Amino acid sequence: MKIKLLLVEDHHIVRRGLVFFLKTREEFEIVGEAENGEDALTFVRTERPDVVLMDLSMPKMDGIEATKQIKQYDETIKILILSSFSEQDYVLPVLEAGADGYQLKEVQPEQLVASIIAIYEGNANFHPKVTPALLGRSAVKKENPFSMLTKREQEVLQEIAKGRSNKEIAAELHITEQTVKTHVSNILAKLEVDDRTQAALYAVKHGEK
Repeated sequence: MKIKLLLVEDHHIVRRGLVFFLKTREEFEIVGEAENGEDALTFVRTERPDVVLMDLSMPKMDGIEATKQIKQYDETIKILILSSFSEQDYVLPVLEAGADGYQLKEVQPEQLVASIIAIYEGNANFHPKVTPALLGRSAVKKENPFSMLTKREQEVLQEIAKGRSNKEIAAELHITEQTVKTHVSNILAKLEVDDRTQAALYAVKHGEK
């Protein structure tokens, strides 16, 4: 089954170049193109993409606000930022808004493909030049370890700390088991732990119980 992509980029030439390249890949199906965040939200509601490839600087609604609203609409939609900026002032706000990964426009085509697939599979993915900004993010996280988790992710973490399985968590929170798996993957990435056991220990140690 192909990964459904929505491309959000205000520069027409850049957007068409991405479409041209990604259409050559059998892994993907382009379900829409948008030139700003408002149009992206419309496409998200009608086309239900698996992954949104999102620019940051756009008219009407920028990538940060669009990311936030898309995640509020459906947390399971993955968002990969594709930007020219690697500074903290750009990286941190969009990660806090819920973006699942961050790549720079200088990325090699094959690496972009790998990044999209990684995001789709629930793995965080970042360009090496973004690392300094992520270190700043870690410092924030140490002050408040759970500040990067959404409310739903915090609820799932609480259930993990109780030793409940994905099936039990799904029943308790009235969500699907697949959605639970997505939340667990995001929790592991954000807390920088390897498995749910470590996440549970982390939660108990830092008071999320």
